Amino acid sequence: MLRGRSLSVTSLGGLPVWEAERLPVEELLLFEVSWEVTNKVGGICTVIQTKAKTTADEWGENYFLIGPYFEHNMKTQVEQCEPVNDAVRKAVDAMNKHGCQVHFGRWLIEGSPYVVLFDISSSAWNLDRWKGDFWEACGVGIPHHDREANDMLIFGSLTAWFLKEVTDHADGKHVIAQFHEWQAGTGLILSRARKLPIATIFTTHATLLGRYLCAANIDFYNQLDKFDIDKEAGERQIYHRYCMERASVHCAHVFTTVSEITAIEAEHMLKRKPDVVTPNGLNVKKFSAVHEFQNLHAMYKARIQDFVRGHFYGHLDFDLEKTLFLFIAGRYEFSNKGADIFLESLSRLNFLLRMHKSNVTVVVFFIMPAKTNNFNVETLKGQAVRKQLWDTVHCLKEKFGKKLYDGLLRGEIPDMNSILDRDDLTIMKRAIFSTQRQSLPPVTTHNMIDDSTDPILSTIRRIGLFNNRADRVKVILHPEFLSSTSPLLPMDYEEFVRGCHLGVFPSYYEPWGYTPAECTVMGIPSVTTNLSGFGCFVQEHVADPTAYGIYIVDRRFRSPDDSCNQLTQFLYGFCKQSRRQRIIQRNRTERLSDLLDWRYLGRYYQHARHLTLSRAFPDKFHLEPTSPPTTDGFKYPRPSSVPPSPSGSQASSPQSSDAEDGEDEDERYDEEEEAERDRLNIKSPFSLNHFPKGKKKLHGEYKN
Repeated sequence: MLRGRSLSVTSLGGLPVWEAERLPVEELLLFEVSWEVTNKVGGICTVIQTKAKTTADEWGENYFLIGPYFEHNMKTQVEQCEPVNDAVRKAVDAMNKHGCQVHFGRWLIEGSPYVVLFDISSSAWNLDRWKGDFWEACGVGIPHHDREANDMLIFGSLTAWFLKEVTDHADGKHVIAQFHEWQAGTGLILSRARKLPIATIFTTHATLLGRYLCAANIDFYNQLDKFDIDKEAGERQIYHRYCMERASVHCAHVFTTVSEITAIEAEHMLKRKPDVVTPNGLNVKKFSAVHEFQNLHAMYKARIQDFVRGHFYGHLDFDLEKTLFLFIAGRYEFSNKGADIFLESLSRLNFLLRMHKSNVTVVVFFIMPAKTNNFNVETLKGQAVRKQLWDTVHCLKEKFGKKLYDGLLRGEIPDMNSILDRDDLTIMKRAIFSTQRQSLPPVTTHNMIDDSTDPILSTIRRIGLFNNRADRVKVILHPEFLSSTSPLLPMDYEEFVRGCHLGVFPSYYEPWGYTPAECTVMGIPSVTTNLSGFGCFVQEHVADPTAYGIYIVDRRFRSPDDSCNQLTQFLYGFCKQSRRQRIIQRNRTERLSDLLDWRYLGRYYQHARHLTLSRAFPDKFHLEPTSPPTTDGFKYPRPSSVPPSPSGSQASSPQSSDAEDGEDEDERYDEEEEAERDRLNIKSPFSLNHFPKGKKKLHGEYKN
């Protein structure tokens, strides 16, 4: 029983963390419900997977995940076992006796949490009856043709049934159930309608209608308080889904969302202000390569350079040591993910680099899965030519090395003409001829099914970035997820990110944004926006984000053209950095990783659980004061080295990649001293003020 609140301060990597009185987890059962448990569909699976170890360490045998059963996922990701907890075992047995197929086991991820998986198809015969129950509970009807919504109703009905069985056999233990997104919301609605004795939390990672509206290029953030919500949902034929989501929000004891920007959106779309903002984190240990991330960058960059050598064969007239690799990755949502503004800024960057006669080349990768037929023949040929040339050179090297070795053993300086005979020269000439081609390097690695209407390819045609020799910006669309087994670019996503210089994610609609967060923990600078949850989070907790390699584009209060110019200037400034400046910036970026650790951000979830217990069981759990605590720490300060950020001392035109800095800069920058100062002067993110004063009503001035 909690009476009042005692606060203590702990630390994580030097970060001060406010810690509430520990919940009596031995007297509680915690269930997290999501359609993405063992079933990766989007970012929610990443949230649950990366958070599992921290939560399992805290809750032990009393933590369970609930999700759908899919045979393939069960065979490859779950180790079946018998429930240890008596209430859970009885609930599983009771449902199985009634004809349901409930599977139990451990999810084979870090933390090995218990999972309860429901076979949707085996219970589909109950659909009509459960539709009636749902109508009686909340007055929402689900059309028969919406297969996904019907599946969610079956999933939610099974979840509510399971939770009832658990509470019936809980032996005095209290149950907390957290439901992620509208897909799991039906279970929450039915549980509350049946007055189950559970404390409920509903978490939205993005509002359903918000994603639809932004995808339609509507002036979203400027019109938040002007939308006719019912009309907009009805026109998109998702009114029943919207009602399911909104009912879930209002039924929950505690409503949470993942960022400040999504909290404002949810207040207008779903008509309830979130109680707690719970930022998404990462299991930083997974990405930590202590003092080695710079070496990993060099190693994986060399592998990307190998791919570029093959892709641009015959047109490789640029210096790979003075070439920067940029990338954008994620779902193929052309406007929402900011691919439109990124391409336009690349056109302007190309103009600036050519105008200043820069010797820096920028190769940009678009990693966005789309419908394809197969690999592009010209791209496969490029890699084959590169490998053949490498084999040829290797053979000549062996022959040359043996003759040189024998000559030196005899005490002679070999005659170069005698080392290379006519046959060797012929082989080299043939190798040179094999690398010639008349066509330009392709802008895509695959044959696109909708080539003529594809948004990225159509924009490339409009702006004229065709990988010409004169272009300083080269573009490669890779419309497939990266894989270490690919014959083209055999790299996993993490390896590829580590090998790049900058990730660019100028999203218009991004409730959180895992891609720039992943870049940060791997020490790779990135571009984000003030319309992404991650961008807002960094702005709040880092005094000079640019100095730490986080470039934040203003897409909220600037016109589209101004935002594009700002992004162009960020990219151009990055191109002007010397190699040493980029190394310093990567060191700073990597130091922000503790800020994104679940061991740190998990406190937000801890606060939400405290709050829901106090509301669901006010006689047994009471928190005083009810308002969450704040801390009076510091933001990550502007780095103490002079200049304050790498861009501060840049030349007016780009420098070569291997340009060296003078001795004065060596003296000004002390990495260990600066890192220690960062650790001591940092603002804790456990300042749970949900809406900063004076900011709540700002929705933006321009559609971007």
